[in-house]
Order: sequence, then C-alpha cells, then structure tokens
Amino acid sequence: MSRTRRSSRTALLLATAFLLSSCGIPETGVVEAGEPATGIRPTHVLYFVGEGTLLAVRRHVFGQGGIETAVAMLFQGPDAQERRKGMTTELPPMRDAPTVRTDGGRLSIELPDRTDPLTGTALAQLVCTAAGARLVETPDADTASTRMTVTVTGPGGWRAEGSSATCPSMTGAG
Repeated sequence: MSRTRRSSRTALLLATAFLLSSCGIPETGVVEAGEPATGIRPTHVLYFVGEGTLLAVRRHVFGQGGIETAVAMLFQGPDAQERRKGMTTELPPMRDAPTVRTDGGRLSIELPDRTDPLTGTALAQLVCTAAGARLVETPDADTASTRMTVTVTGPGGWRAEGSSATCPSMTGAG
C-alpha cells in the first residue's frame, strides 16, 4: 500500500472514530442560571486635590457606570487610602444627588438646593471628573480632539462653566 493511501486511510479512520465517539452529555438549550458574567468593571477617573493641584485617581465602578456614578463617587470624597496619600476635596457634602444632563458635546450639572457656589478648585474637580466620565461613555469619540464643555448651575441662579481642555492628563492616574 502506498504511503499516501495509508495516510488517507488513517485520517479517514480517525475522523470516523471522532464522529462516532460521544462524551455522553445530552444536548440542552440555553440554561438561565445566575447573573451575567462580569469580568471587566468600568473605571472612572476622579479628580481630588493634593499638594495644591488636581490629582487624577482611577476608581472601579460596582454596578452601572456613567456620569452620574462618577459624580456621586466624587462627592463622596477620597477614600481612606487616598486620604492617607494626602488627597482632599473642596466639594461640599451633598444630601441629594446632582442632576446630570448631556446634549452632544455639552454636559450640564445642576446642583441641589442649599448648595453654596463652588470654589474654582471644586469646580475644576467636578468639570474634569464629569467630562472624563462622558468621554468614557462615548468611546467612539476622538478623545484627543474632543473638548467637553461642562456647565454647572446651582440654587439662586449661579452658574459656572469649564472645559475638559483645562484638565490634567488622565494618564498615570493611580
């Protein structure tokens, strides 16, 4: 028998044996059991104050991400580890969550009643965190050329505006 015929015959026997073998597990349809897999958690960059400047800090999000989540995490202030590193916040404590709205390249945040006007540093913390979260939310945007404008309004009609163009780089955020 020629070498080619033997190779063909061996391949045919192996293929037949494979097809005839079974692992003994019956076929089933989709089985609904538990929550979907959650291998990758979203990350937001929050801006706190340290050594007189804004510092970018990466935080993992548990549950739904989004701008509202990033802003809520920011208003909670630095965690224990961040405080040990000397980070603080100039944002006031909040009883109620701010209202966040988006419209294309614009983002507006309305602070709840009884919120004092923000300092320049507090405004920068809020603008940079919210703008960064919006850019994460729209991954198809060209972040190198996209400049997010953020308008912050508060009770009594005070209003301030900022841009992601003035934010420190998010690279190297711990």
